[in-house]
Amino acid sequence: MTTDHHAFPAAPPPILDDPGTITRHDWEAFAALDRLTNHWDRPGWENGRRAYYWLLTFPRSTSLLSRARHCQDALEHLGMDPVPDDGLHVTLTRVGAVDQVEPRDLDRLVATVRECALPAFRLDAYPLAGSRGAVRFSLAPWTPLVQLHAALSTSARRTGLPGGRPTNGFRPHLGILYGNAEREARPVIEAVSALRALPPVPLYVDTVDLVELRRESGAYRWKTLHTVQLAPSRP
Repeated sequence: MTTDHHAFPAAPPPILDDPGTITRHDWEAFAALDRLTNHWDRPGWENGRRAYYWLLTFPRSTSLLSRARHCQDALEHLGMDPVPDDGLHVTLTRVGAVDQVEPRDLDRLVATVRECALPAFRLDAYPLAGSRGAVRFSLAPWTPLVQLHAALSTSARRTGLPGGRPTNGFRPHLGILYGNAEREARPVIEAVSALRALPPVPLYVDTVDLVELRRESGAYRWKTLHTVQLAPSRP
């Protein structure tokens, strides 16, 4: 992992598997911001544009949904765009735009990923921090996420697909609110800080989804095309 000024935080945490280090690093980067951006002001991501991505989704985690709702309700006065109940996800990596990738290439990609026999793993989602354009949970540990990102990226290259950003710039997180306007950061930071004492939510990652992702009026939506089962983790 290296410094990447397109990522947030630009530098990775000094220790990838210590929750205290990760959450402190995320918070310090967020708390140092003076201005927040409009998350949706992204050239090339107009409403209706579609692309293929690898995501982690958690449809069975009622505890994650409950914690996300609690935080969203507490921050409702900020006027940000909440992630819908069925939209909670961790973005892993881009595969390519729909007009760049043939369906048969996706089939080859999925077969390549399945051959990797990637292991399942456990995560914790820690309330709460943010980025320049979102409020989000920190995730720990990072190592299994980084290894998964690297394996998916390598599989895309082997399949001859465009792929996404390098693993060195990957900063795992789980967003719950998206900024919809430029604004001063301090009121948001102060509101978010009141939720930092909440306990983490345990998550078990045993699948990874290849989806067709699109943007619709303040939210990301997707159609799941393939779900790859991860190998059971050792006790």
